[in-house]
Amino acid sequence: MEILDEIKTFLGCETPDAWVEVALQNQALLLIDHAHCEKKAASTAMTLMFRYVDRMELLNKMSRLAREELIHFEQVLAIIESRGIQYQHMQSARYAGGMRAAVRNHEPQRLIDVLIVGAFIEARSCERFAKIGPLLDAELAKFYRSLLKSEGRHYQDYLTLAEDAAGEPIDERVAFFRGIENELILSSDDEFRFHSGVPSANCDTSIGI
Repeated sequence: MEILDEIKTFLGCETPDAWVEVALQNQALLLIDHAHCEKKAASTAMTLMFRYVDRMELLNKMSRLAREELIHFEQVLAIIESRGIQYQHMQSARYAGGMRAAVRNHEPQRLIDVLIVGAFIEARSCERFAKIGPLLDAELAKFYRSLLKSEGRHYQDYLTLAEDAAGEPIDERVAFFRGIENELILSSDDEFRFHSGVPSANCDTSIGI
């Protein structure tokens, strides 16, 4: 898949096997957090639409993205319900917060950074769908495979919008956030989530508030 090769190059590192092993052993937790991720992705898109009302391309792309993410949220919820899993609140992982902590506060740099972070989150989601999908049961494998195209497009949309907002090359800023993202993915993590790092020896895989 051409887009997947592009995404792997963009990310700079692959999901560690240790994360995959824990994910396979904690599929209920994986699905619940996946649902939260889809809901947060829709919320992020809507926030951008309300904040940057003068950017027509952003409004169009984020409107479509928000609709698709909410559809994905509904699809994950349906799978959760069909498997007798109780959907519930979960504390956020360190991943998104770690990425957004480096976002600059002044415009248009703030927008550029938010969009680059969005590109990394979508790209990592796509990479993980592709990595774990073939190891899951037929229903989940098919579902995760179906998400690859849209999530890949979301990554491209975020990156294109970041380039447009900058009006100049953003390679240095992308490389800056790649370093942060790789550290979050490859370092030890005490909590398992869809976007968490390498599970530590005492990694928390409980489901609850």
